[in-house]
Amino acid sequence: MASGRGRVLSMLQAMDRMSCRCPAHGSGGAVRRAAAPAPSADYAFEMACSNIRYGPGVTQEVGMDLNNMGAKKVCVMTDANLVQLSPVKATLESLHKHGVNYELYDSVRVEPTNESFEDAIRFARSHPFDAFLAVGGGSVMDTAKAANLYLCNPEADFLDYVNPPIGKGKPILGKLKPLIAIPTTSGTGSETTGGAIFDHKPMKAKTGIVYRELRPTLGLVDPLHALTMPERVTCYSGFDVLCHALESYTAVPYNQRSPRPDNPIHRPAFQGSNPISDTWAEATLRVLAKYFERSVYDAGDVEARSHMLMASLFAGMGIGSAGVHLCHGMSYPIAGMVRSHQPADYPHHHAIIPHGLSVVMTSPAVFRFTAPLCPERHLRAAELLGADVTGRTAAQAGPLLAERLLQLMQTMKVENGLAALGYTSEDIPALVRGTVPQHRVTKLAPRPQTEEDLAKMFEDSLTVY
Repeated sequence: MASGRGRVLSMLQAMDRMSCRCPAHGSGGAVRRAAAPAPSADYAFEMACSNIRYGPGVTQEVGMDLNNMGAKKVCVMTDANLVQLSPVKATLESLHKHGVNYELYDSVRVEPTNESFEDAIRFARSHPFDAFLAVGGGSVMDTAKAANLYLCNPEADFLDYVNPPIGKGKPILGKLKPLIAIPTTSGTGSETTGGAIFDHKPMKAKTGIVYRELRPTLGLVDPLHALTMPERVTCYSGFDVLCHALESYTAVPYNQRSPRPDNPIHRPAFQGSNPISDTWAEATLRVLAKYFERSVYDAGDVEARSHMLMASLFAGMGIGSAGVHLCHGMSYPIAGMVRSHQPADYPHHHAIIPHGLSVVMTSPAVFRFTAPLCPERHLRAAELLGADVTGRTAAQAGPLLAERLLQLMQTMKVENGLAALGYTSEDIPALVRGTVPQHRVTKLAPRPQTEEDLAKMFEDSLTVY
């Protein structure tokens, strides 16, 4: 028994060495000895992912799926823009064809808030639903996850399951209803994850509800839906995929994350980089290098848009265990404090900074900051995105990756920094205050950060070109 256990440990150590050779993630020498796992650090990671079915036209099967699940009353969630478009129409056609009883909720808010979540929860609680179906982007899928959670926990207060320190982060002890997710954007990967992100209006910052139990039962990934995305939606959602991959790839290793949970139920959904998440991240970056630009500027490029939808799926499976870090943590107040920004191709019912746009704004500054702790990992990411890393040193890793990101941002005509979104230097203290509570993600960065570090990264992101 002892020798078998030793072989397993040796195999895992070998996997770690093969998957990463940079200081923070397991390279040799004095740096590795200094970064040896603390006695209280975790020693395991968990993979939790939805069942996925991928294929053009797969939406037509959803009615059969719900019948196979024995669903008697289904809550269908989407938003007011999508309800008139082909993805929702194809979904409802399948439900009618197979005699599925449902109620439609088409009031999901793009970039949801605590108030919009609570409205969806009230709708869910007013019907005897025994299954959920989400058709849309991350906003729709996340809203359906929240509605499912609180329907199944009718006595819970809203903050009971919200991430601490904003909420209480109580463990989920009961079973949720089945949820089928049909993504219509190539960005969030929410069909694979247990995260539901929203703007907490009292704090003017995003936060979330993140548990493995929230992940959809089944994700129906239909590449035909990717053809309906407008240019800016394709652009910003693609940058969300990019940052998912980069952040999970450079996150603190799972066996360096502390504290070790005293019970498996307390192990967080986001656990740090690991050999499996690394595989998904590298695959994602390869796809982005080849297909991202094509997908943005040619809506009829079925090959490019299909691959980007697959990349979103890959990245979602990666962050589902590894998590994200500073780009996302800093994006939450950027989006939450929006004043008047109204980008093209998005509904103008309210000011909005799309999630992918808020995330990519700080990415050059973030990766210049994190690179010194794992330079080889940053160099590898830059290489996968198409940069020439020949002869580059560890000290050049951060600037090189930042340069490649800026090239992509310019090519995709992304706004020139936070100033273009309406922010000034006077807003930086508030942006920092909105980032500090995002412990769920910021602590996964390979390099610890002070408030002064955050302020410097925001300052460097006011203009980026």
